[in-house]
Amino acid sequence: MEALSSYTLIISASVILILSFFFGELARKTSIPSVLMLIVLGILLQFGLDAVMGERPDFLPVLKVLGTVGLIMIVLEAALELELKPGKYLPIAKALLIALIGLLASAYAAALILHQFVPGMDMASAWLYATPLSILSSAIIIPSVTALKEDKKEFHIYESTFSDILGIMMFYFLTGNLEAAEHGSGLVEFSGNVLLTVGLAIVASYLIILIFQNIRSHTKLFLLIAVLLLLYAVGKKMHLSSLIIILVFGLIIANMKIFFRGRLGQWLQLEKAEHMYEGLHIITMETAFVVRTFFFVIFGLTIALASIANLEVTLISIAILITIYLIRFIILRIFIGKDILPQLYIAPRGLITILLFYDIPESAIVPGFEKGILLDIIIGTSLIMTWAMIRDKRRTGKAIAKAQEQMVGYEKWTVPSPVEYIEEEEK
Repeated sequence: MEALSSYTLIISASVILILSFFFGELARKTSIPSVLMLIVLGILLQFGLDAVMGERPDFLPVLKVLGTVGLIMIVLEAALELELKPGKYLPIAKALLIALIGLLASAYAAALILHQFVPGMDMASAWLYATPLSILSSAIIIPSVTALKEDKKEFHIYESTFSDILGIMMFYFLTGNLEAAEHGSGLVEFSGNVLLTVGLAIVASYLIILIFQNIRSHTKLFLLIAVLLLLYAVGKKMHLSSLIIILVFGLIIANMKIFFRGRLGQWLQLEKAEHMYEGLHIITMETAFVVRTFFFVIFGLTIALASIANLEVTLISIAILITIYLIRFIILRIFIGKDILPQLYIAPRGLITILLFYDIPESAIVPGFEKGILLDIIIGTSLIMTWAMIRDKRRTGKAIAKAQEQMVGYEKWTVPSPVEYIEEEEK
């Protein structure tokens, strides 16, 4: 196997990042998720590596590291966007409830399908395999919903972030149950784990903000990222729900005026802390972009194309996709009402699905499970979201054009807004 030179690797990495930027711009205009384009790029690179090297290197360790860092950056990026105000408590609670019920119901339905049709899959393993397939991808959703109305955009940010965190907690709860000799105490231990993690996260977040606001060095933001990565990794070693640490820190630094009151408020240097928050926000977005780019390209490189053409894999994937949207339709109609478009179809699977799948313990691996199911569901949910976003954009465009036609010969304040036309059409 001929090794690639350092210059070739630098050129390749640079070209991939440049293409990823243009994929992002193209995604904004076409509503096609850039993630799909990155996966396709990785699949195409398979042929290039096979031609140049004859044998592909093992990308799995790199994929796991990139996925973990990307997950931390994406959750932190989402938490930094969450502004806590009295008027937003109800939408946040509703999104949390929808994410939790959707996760549990989708996982149960997928587990039944996998248990029935995958050889050697018992129900406990089926739940473990079904959980990653039931988690929404904030890595895909958050960049894709920027053009939606503010309330719908916030709903998707809250829901996808909660789905990520709850799904990861559920996954590691299930793996702990599989590895434990006594299953009865699993829920008690899990609850204690969560409470301990939240307590440590709050204390660590306050300390980090109070300490870092007094650091004058211009490189302190990457030092802060390093501290968060360290806390996450140490937490995982201690079997804590480490992603809660990242979420809590993001929420506290994004809402310092709420969390720093009384005596704590006297210790906070608000101007310096806000400057730190703004810098962290930029670095987090940039880092998430880079990590997400290489993660999905490398995932494309690891895909076994033969599994996609398997008819049984396709049928299982379609059955799971049907349950995903049927369950989502029922939940949204109950909690939101009739105005559930395009939210109904914005349910892609992505980074966390892949990351957790590769983190299934060896003792729980079922040889009969085809990885093509994973790919089919990721691509299927992304394509359905793409169709829904394009349809919503066209519908909004028609409403705007109709409103502009009505403006001819009338005073501006008598003309209904495009949003009112859309709501009227939905009725």
